[in-house]
Amino acid sequence: MITALLLAAAPVVTAIDAENAFARDARKLGQWTAFRKWADPDAVMFTPQAVWARTFLKPLKDPPRSISWRPAQSFVSCDGRTAVNNGPWFTQDHRQAGYFMTIWQRTPAGWRWVYDGGVPSLKGSAGKTPRSVKASCSTPNAAPPVQAPPALKSTQAMTTPQDNGRGLSADGTLGWDWVVTPAGQRTFRVYLWNGKRYAEVIHAIDPAPKRK
Repeated sequence: MITALLLAAAPVVTAIDAENAFARDARKLGQWTAFRKWADPDAVMFTPQAVWARTFLKPLKDPPRSISWRPAQSFVSCDGRTAVNNGPWFTQDHRQAGYFMTIWQRTPAGWRWVYDGGVPSLKGSAGKTPRSVKASCSTPNAAPPVQAPPALKSTQAMTTPQDNGRGLSADGTLGWDWVVTPAGQRTFRVYLWNGKRYAEVIHAIDPAPKRK
């Protein structure tokens, strides 16, 4: 009982803490209620094309039981304000279904996720103890691999057959990009500054849905 109370009151300091709190809320408050609670107003999800999370989540009712997940890796910007988490996720009956990837940003309101997607498999994302990898804080002497994404209108996110986006942490040490083909295959990449270059730390592909 005491342990449960301590966990419930644990401060949300890192993106790993935020991921764990998000997962706990899914079990306590309801799956989609938790997704709405932790989402940034401009968060993006995939169905498989890009959709605004605020639009997609608004009408959804919580299922009787939530899916579950746990962070295994967290790639963090030098300033600690942006992170990309990944790890396994499980169905309502506790069967592993694949791996999630969530981009988190620390805002004035606290940590909020801005990207949520999953893939069938992901290299290096199976450890039971979360591993945090922080970008080098040395001054980058090369241009970032990606630039800040252009503003995406909600109508574009809902209807564009080939969607793509990219983002960069405020300090320029963590970058990502994603693209969805017309068939629905999504590729997601993450780059981390290591002091000498931008190293690709995630290259994940979610295959296009099978046609019925």
